[in-house]
Amino acid sequence: MATAFAERERDRRGLDGAVAITTGGTHPADRVHEGVVDAMDEAGVDLSDRAPRAVTTAELESCDVVVTMGCSTLDLDATIDVRDWALDDPEGEDHVRVREIRNDIEARVDALFEEIEPRLRRSA
Repeated sequence: MATAFAERERDRRGLDGAVAITTGGTHPADRVHEGVVDAMDEAGVDLSDRAPRAVTTAELESCDVVVTMGCSTLDLDATIDVRDWALDDPEGEDHVRVREIRNDIEARVDALFEEIEPRLRRSA
């Protein structure tokens, strides 16, 4: 969900050349959960063709900001801005709870872009 919202926010703000998004998990699921696909579809985002993937420490260490969902025990270079959003896993949650998690993620992604956009525009 966070990746899809970040991609949408990057596009809305015209930051295609300034923001690269890397996504993955340390222990990814084999598929995007149906409840997540449904909740994101309600928000106008199609995840039906997405598949979870693993992410490597090297990939993460190439990032300026790394956001974790609360289930990671990453040990990254101290110079990387790591933000743990401590979110509940939507797997197995009812639709109301999945929507709440989705809305929380969307708001956090928006806030992150509000924070970093001025810095990106200054350095462009």
